[in-house]
Amino acid sequence: MSGQLIIPLADVWAEDTSLVGGKAVSLARMQHSGVNVPAGLCITTQAYAGYVDQTGLRERMHMELERKPLEDMRWEEMWDAALRIRNMFLTTPMPQELEQDLSAGLESFFASGKAVVRSSAPGEDSGGTSFAGLHESYVNVGGLPDLLESIRKVWASLFSDAALLYRRELGLNAATSSMAVVVQHLIHGQVSGVAFTRSPEDERAVVIEAVHGLNKGLVDGMVEPDRWTLDRRTGEVLTSYAPVRDSWIVPTARGTEQRPLDGNKQDLPPLDKNQLMAVYTAALQAEELFGFAQDMEWTMDRGHMHVLQTRPITTGRNTKSEDQRGWYLSLRRSLDNLKALRIRIEQEILPGMDELAGSLGEQDLQELSDPALAGEILRRHELYGKWERVYWDECIPFAHGARLFGQVYNDTLKPSDPFEFVQLLSSSGILSLERNRMLYGMAALVQKNPDLREALSGGRPEEADAEFDRLLTEFLDRFGDLFCHQASCTQGREDVLGLVLKITEHGRIPDQSKGEDEGLLEKGFLQAMEPEGESQARELLDLARASYRLRDDDNIHLGRIEAEVNRAVTEAQARLARQGIQCGGHDARVVAAALQNPKVDNVCQAAPEVQEDNSQFRIRSRQIQGQPAGPGVVQGTARVVHNLDDLRSFEAGEILVCDAVDPNMTAVVVLASGIVERRGGMLIHGAIIAREYGLPCVTGVPQALQAIHSGDVIT
Repeated sequence: MSGQLIIPLADVWAEDTSLVGGKAVSLARMQHSGVNVPAGLCITTQAYAGYVDQTGLRERMHMELERKPLEDMRWEEMWDAALRIRNMFLTTPMPQELEQDLSAGLESFFASGKAVVRSSAPGEDSGGTSFAGLHESYVNVGGLPDLLESIRKVWASLFSDAALLYRRELGLNAATSSMAVVVQHLIHGQVSGVAFTRSPEDERAVVIEAVHGLNKGLVDGMVEPDRWTLDRRTGEVLTSYAPVRDSWIVPTARGTEQRPLDGNKQDLPPLDKNQLMAVYTAALQAEELFGFAQDMEWTMDRGHMHVLQTRPITTGRNTKSEDQRGWYLSLRRSLDNLKALRIRIEQEILPGMDELAGSLGEQDLQELSDPALAGEILRRHELYGKWERVYWDECIPFAHGARLFGQVYNDTLKPSDPFEFVQLLSSSGILSLERNRMLYGMAALVQKNPDLREALSGGRPEEADAEFDRLLTEFLDRFGDLFCHQASCTQGREDVLGLVLKITEHGRIPDQSKGEDEGLLEKGFLQAMEPEGESQARELLDLARASYRLRDDDNIHLGRIEAEVNRAVTEAQARLARQGIQCGGHDARVVAAALQNPKVDNVCQAAPEVQEDNSQFRIRSRQIQGQPAGPGVVQGTARVVHNLDDLRSFEAGEILVCDAVDPNMTAVVVLASGIVERRGGMLIHGAIIAREYGLPCVTGVPQALQAIHSGDVIT
């Protein structure tokens, strides 16, 4: 293949940036200045271009990224797109000539030993932006086939969800981005770390962090480092911190592994005084060389320090508050971090949400004076906001457990369907499905008992038999707060009975037995893992199932608190209505303000929301696009659901159209023939429920609520 595909790192100069990327140029510049940098090769952007152009991948990626504007995509949709693109790279072999050319260069350079494969995108590690952590690196890679596959994975990481989100924020065109790769000899360091030549807290200080073993443990957040703060001018140690040293990352036959730290190292800091000064000196030399404060990664092998990479520190110069790279990276957790997060969610966060909802539910709001009720609304609104932040900061990142498993599954088996792994995650124990099973149990009793059916249809629930009454009471005890947002639970009880009758009339109880297919997929996955990897694979699968389940359940737990906010708001709206003030449709703070001063300033006079003119959609919308998230095709009558009140008019066989299926909507899904959601993602609540029930589902449909109207026939 023509073009410059491989350049030795020693032969790279600044003018080669467009070919080899910023990281490679920085490494080469240090090497030229005498810094000890591991030798390596640069796989150029021309090799990347040859691969995506000759295989047709570039057009397929463009189609994927142009389905919906990036600025309109939620992070779940970006992850879906990233996974599909990654799978394209995994399942698309290199053209023969390109593979032969790369193989020849790699074999001659890495005839023996292991390598590190790192990203080096043009623009990466520049002075204005920091893509640190957004692209992939692979450590301890051996053998030509694994080297070539790792190169493809690094290319694919150009389109990771975090990288796409960050490029969107910076206004960069992801579709026209390119990627070079640096392949270096692996240094088996006994101690590794990072150095920041300017501390984020004090620009007069240098911060050095170090761990025993390979640097992957520190960079991925799996091993807590020792930390020193040094005076920039003198090198004097100002502060030091020693963690519990109990693990390290070591190379294995096929990669790396976290293991317990040897006992004799647990009481020893990774660096002695002389080594600490060597890192300090090298870091300041790098800053002097590049003219910017540096974030430098290094390792020490038998006392000799090697610089692995260095990049400008953008913190302090890039002061944009909307820079969300840190949050994007928080969505990508290591296995150990996810395990710890699971414990906190299961043992602290969800029980905390339930405890609060329970205590709020015990309060008799009718006994409160108007000022007291207004204060209670604001208190509940504030409490809900607190738990919503916890949800975003901890529950949402835990969803990466399912994503991490999906990536491992696809890397191992390379299925044609990048979402095949989701079939392994379906399980009993999802709260919304448990709730629906209780509804089906009541519906089954009604189907078998004509007298019970007649009593309920005639509005005489007090005539229900003891078994039905027991099931209904149990259901309301467990899930009634999600239906009951009135001052008393009468309306919620009526909603449940009405739903049971609709399910009875619909006559379809979903069959959720999928054990055989799931078992075959699980067996195939575990068999594909090498014997030493099976234990970790089982652990990852268990974590992914918990992630999948809790990703759905946390909506219900948070929804219980929201229901209690709504209960207080509804009581206030009823009181205002008795004074002739209509305050429906407004948020909690507006209703509270109206209740505090109903005659002074009627804040409810303002319209709660402005309805858009959707007439153009009636004329133009013949076809709108989204992502398939459930099996099959269906044609039916649309029912657009904006709020809980709309659910009461939902009829069997209609297609549910909504912004997003929330836990309160799950109970009517069994009546639906299909689902359309504005929000996108294969792991959002609606997609999970649709797959459980085998319903056709399309997510990520822009303007779904404007283009589609109740009564429209859609396919």
